[in-house]
Amino acid sequence: MKQLIQNIKYKGEVGFKFYIIVLKMYKILTNYIFSDRAYISKKFKHYHQYNLNWKNLLTLNEKMQWFKIYDKNPKFTVLSDKFLARNYFCDNFGAEYLIPLVLETTNVHDLNLNNLPNYPVVVKANHDSGNYRIIRNKTEVDFHKLRTDAREWMCFNYYWEDREWPYKNIKPRIIVEKLLLTKEGKIPNDYKLNCFNGKVEFVYVSVDREGINKRNIYSRDWRPLDFTWNKRFYDHSKLRGPEIQPPLTYQLMIEFAEKIAKDYQYVRVDFYDVDGKLYFGEITQYHGGGFDVMMPKEWDYKFGSMIDINKVGKR
Repeated sequence: MKQLIQNIKYKGEVGFKFYIIVLKMYKILTNYIFSDRAYISKKFKHYHQYNLNWKNLLTLNEKMQWFKIYDKNPKFTVLSDKFLARNYFCDNFGAEYLIPLVLETTNVHDLNLNNLPNYPVVVKANHDSGNYRIIRNKTEVDFHKLRTDAREWMCFNYYWEDREWPYKNIKPRIIVEKLLLTKEGKIPNDYKLNCFNGKVEFVYVSVDREGINKRNIYSRDWRPLDFTWNKRFYDHSKLRGPEIQPPLTYQLMIEFAEKIAKDYQYVRVDFYDVDGKLYFGEITQYHGGGFDVMMPKEWDYKFGSMIDINKVGKR
């Protein structure tokens, strides 16, 4: 049934509008009718399997939920916007670290054969998470489906998914960037530098997503750390892959990440290393929306103890 409804959106204008109405009704019943705190508490219980005690927040994942409600630094909206964050990084560190931008638009009809280059690209929205399309050969693209998917992305505000308030006021747009590939033709590893009080404490690495697709975690000095951080319903015993060496640009990653993080108790800054060339990825204040589970849980308490919510807004 789910796939049937999903396919309706490609059946012309009537099909698309029907699909959007059905999806919005579903979101109203399961999401929109709840207050931020009520929705977060419900979702937190589902993923973490215990009640969120707003009066006694101890873990990193718990304190992320508090940040969503009470830490309203307007700069977060800029940092969460995948288009404006490019400008922010460029202004502070230089354009040479940006993934080449092919197109940015609010009109999905700009996604056409003439506007895409003859090299691989990724099409994504600036205002949400997880929606993207990799295009390796534009002559093989079903542009009707691509534009329909992009149009759907533009219809919804990602804020409602995890109640990450910075997304609420982002102006939706579609961006097309060059697809980063190593000399072996692989998508590069994604290095997520988790910073606390201006210092990188650990690096969460998405390793070879199109191959072994593992998640390795390392300390600041690149010692393997024995914990996982992912959805509860994944098999955490299979997340870690073979150990890898730090990227050639690792020290530069740390330098840039810590300059960005100096004003925040917690922030995650993502980078790619393509054969020794550094590229900026994105910035987020809520890894996994605060709903991914750390196992063993002691690590969640450890990193949570580094955050004092009473100091929010006083840095």
